[in-house]
Parts: sequence; structure tokens; C-alpha cells
Amino acid sequence: MEGKTALSAWFNAQKIALGPIIFQAARVLRDSGILGTLRESPAGLTVEEIATKAATSPYAVLVLLEAGLAADIVRCDDRRYLLTPTGFYVLTDESTRINMDVVQKCCYQPAFYLEDSLRDGKPVGLQQCFGDWETIYPALSSFPEAARTSWLEWDHYYSDAAFPQALPIVFARKPRRLLDVGGNTGKWAIQCAGHCDDVSITILDLPNVVALADENIRERGLQERINTTGIDLLDASKPFPRDFDAIWMSQFLVCFSEHEVLSLLERAAAAMDTNARLYILDNFWDRQTYDIAAYCLQTFSLYFTFLANGRSRMYKASDITEMVEAAGMKVDDVTDNLGICSSLMICSKR
Repeated sequence: MEGKTALSAWFNAQKIALGPIIFQAARVLRDSGILGTLRESPAGLTVEEIATKAATSPYAVLVLLEAGLAADIVRCDDRRYLLTPTGFYVLTDESTRINMDVVQKCCYQPAFYLEDSLRDGKPVGLQQCFGDWETIYPALSSFPEAARTSWLEWDHYYSDAAFPQALPIVFARKPRRLLDVGGNTGKWAIQCAGHCDDVSITILDLPNVVALADENIRERGLQERINTTGIDLLDASKPFPRDFDAIWMSQFLVCFSEHEVLSLLERAAAAMDTNARLYILDNFWDRQTYDIAAYCLQTFSLYFTFLANGRSRMYKASDITEMVEAAGMKVDDVTDNLGICSSLMICSKR
């Protein structure tokens, strides 16, 4: 290796080794108001001036700023500190804020148990930090408010932004009956009802989850058009209801192991006739335009290991395609670049 390349690799290794400390420094710089104070002062501020404006001690400001120098969040010019472009994104970028919040409030402590989770095949981080649950999904309603709120915002951020672009694709075939598998709080079903007056929707999800969806549906007066069914989706003996024109799965299959995904796809195929279509909306890291999106998805894949269920991951589109074909279907089309980083896969029976 050339000297410069070796030095760069060594530096990257140190960034990884010290990453958890830098993360906390960046978060506190943001949450304490120091970054906001610097943004309002283009000429820069001294440590003492920042301490006064942020109502904290000069010591706290100094150690945070020096860590910020290491992370390229701030720079120092003649004892005056200024915000860098990286610091600007930490302070203002929505995706960075959402990712940072869910890491801090949901993932940071559970991630300590990654090795245990890999060894045991279960989400040890969830069990150690949030209670004796088998998976995160029934546990969410009992999470501390800050953790639950940050999780929901993160979850919806990566899927909901794609909904407006996905709606015309799904409704191009004019479905009259739509099955929303893993419908969560009902956001997609409610948008479908608003998009088309002629469609009726059924949501399948865990009983405690559809209870939340029922509340949202009642608030909007859509009980006549959207109904819910509580079901253990992992019980392979329970078939999906039939006679639907469209089956929808949004950020759903990532919640299950490959064996479970195949079972779910087989039940979807069994419920479909030749005219029905299965729509899979997900964040496939192998179909991203930008490296930054692939990086986020590949990293968050470990969330499923230590916190969500201990056995699933962020799948590649090629992974899901293989399982779709094994379930007796074929992929007809994939539309990329929906919302933040979503793709919509359309499948039919062979």
C-alpha cells in the first residue's frame, strides 16, 4: 500500500473505533444549542461567548468544540469557532436528525448487545433495554414516549414519502379491493381511500397494531371503506384472505427472516388469481442512486439484529426477487427513486 493510502485507511479505522464518542459529542453539540448559536454567528464566536449564549460552562463548550473539530463539525479561526458544512447538515438536515434521534433513543444502548444477538438469534438488545419481548413490534406501544416517537418518525420517514408517487402506479390497474399486509397505523390505507373513492381496503397486522389503525380510521370516518383484521402473520397455518385485486406490503418483508419472507410470499401467491398483483415497497440497498442511501440502509440493517427481531435484515432487491420466484410468482417491474430511497416491485403469479 502507498503511504497516503495506508494513512487514510488507518485514519478511517480510528474514526470507527471512536465513532460512538463522536456521535454523542455531535448530538450534544446539536441539542445544547451550540451549533444553532454558531449558525447565527457567521463571523464566529469565542468559547466564552458561546458559553454565555448557550447558558453552559466554558469547560463544557470547550471539550464539545474540540471533539467537533475532530469530527469536522466546527472549525477554529483565531480562537473563534465557526460552523462547517458538516455541522450545518448535523443541525438542519431532516434525515440526519431522524437517524440521529432513533439511534440515540432506540438503538444506542441495544447495539451494545449486537454480538449476543448474533450468537443467540434473538434481539438481546431489545430484551435488555426495553423488556422481555420476542420482537419489537408488539413492544412498541410500551416503549418510553421519546423512544416510540423517534421510532415512528424514522419508520414513516423512509416509507411514507414514497406513498404519493406509489399511489398512481398501484391504481393504474384500478383495483377495487386492496389487502394491506402489515398495514401498521393505517397511513397507506387512508391515503388509498383518499386517492380513489371506489376502493375498499383490508389491513392485516398484529392485533395491538390494528387497534392503533382502527383509531386513525375512526377519526377520519372511514370505517365503511377500511376494515382491519388482527392476525399473527408468522402463523403459516393462517392463509391470507382471497379475492383481492392488489396486495400491498410496505417496509414489511424486512421485518422477517428469509424463511418467514418465503412463507409470507407463498401465502400472498395462494390468495392471488392471475389478474391480481402484489406490490412490494421497500428500501433495497442494491438499487440506490447515491452511496449515502446505501450506507444508511446497510448500517441500519443491524437494527433488525439487535433490536427488532434478531433474524432479518435490509434485503437487496435481488434477494426478494429470488424469494418471489420461489413462491410461484415473477417480478413484472421495479420503479426506483420513490420518496427518500424506496423502490416499488410489482409481482404477478406465474
